[in-house]
Amino acid sequence: MQQRFEGKTAIVTGAGRNVGAAIARRLADEGASIAVVDLDQGRGTAVAEEINARHPGSARWFGCDVSDSEQVQKLVTDVVAAFGTVDVLVNNVAITDRGATVLDLEEDTWHRVLKVCMDSVFLCSKYAGRQMVAAGNGGAIVNIGSTSGYRARVNATAYAAAKAAVLSLTRSMAAQLGEHGIRVNTVVPNKVGSPVGQDVEPEGRKRDNVLNRGAVPADIANAVAFVASDEAAFMTAADILVDGGSLYAGS
Repeated sequence: MQQRFEGKTAIVTGAGRNVGAAIARRLADEGASIAVVDLDQGRGTAVAEEINARHPGSARWFGCDVSDSEQVQKLVTDVVAAFGTVDVLVNNVAITDRGATVLDLEEDTWHRVLKVCMDSVFLCSKYAGRQMVAAGNGGAIVNIGSTSGYRARVNATAYAAAKAAVLSLTRSMAAQLGEHGIRVNTVVPNKVGSPVGQDVEPEGRKRDNVLNRGAVPADIANAVAFVASDEAAFMTAADILVDGGSLYAGS
């Protein structure tokens, strides 16, 4: 496998399972040191230990509520202390709301979903971005979006709103950080692996796409590894659809 991230450090949020874990493993396989960020210590340490079994000393678990400013600032400080640098940030963590409409969605749930899915992107990008600027070596920020950010959802309200906001935030950050050599892009999946917030993929989970198969976490990890690498050095402010054509399956 290529070693596109040799000597670089990547922070991956929500890295304890599913897409986040796959991204952490893939970047480590290509030479990166990995900050495995997850509130669940059991899941996070398991992923870090799995990576270290293949690449000794290359991964550490960091517990952090990435919707909390003070914790994010400490996270970035701790990652730099452990690995010396931050070169790649993957904003992957997400939670969702299910089964409620705007008429009955609890306001606490609305705010919590926005904090985890949207505020975390702002906070992690702000403080990891400051570190990248100070180091002067550029960097790459990859936000994990969702096709929910492009279309109406009858069974999710806050999640769809947050993912739409992430698309716009990505473009603004790309415009603001380009002068520092920092690229910001969004990778956009659809129904990949287990549903958001769950460990197991339901049997027979329905998907509508033009490739007639379900996405697997490695599909997203492959795209992230490319767009975060120097091979994508002239790509920024882009929405990279890795959805099997699901947005156009009905057209």
